[in-house]
Amino acid sequence: MKAVTMKEERLLQVILAPVISEKATMLADKREQVIFRVAPTATKPEIKAAVELLFKVQVKAVNVLNVKGKTKRFGRFNGSRSGWKKAFVCLQSGQELNFAAGE
Repeated sequence: MKAVTMKEERLLQVILAPVISEKATMLADKREQVIFRVAPTATKPEIKAAVELLFKVQVKAVNVLNVKGKTKRFGRFNGSRSGWKKAFVCLQSGQELNFAAGE
């Protein structure tokens, strides 16, 4: 049973993509954490419910981080990349997600 009941349409739009990096794979191996790029308006309960719905795993905790966009120069003009939201999802012991295997 879900801890928080939410519309499935909203939950399917919360998670945008997994973050595949050296740090993300290290966290997945050692701490059973998975990192996702999520919608800027997503909340911790929504992220938890979305991961449990999509991947059929038990989530222990969710930490959220707002990543600032980098300042860049375009010729003689200053510009900025857009910021995004990152979610660190801690899974229950014994649970795992493996994106390299194509699950």
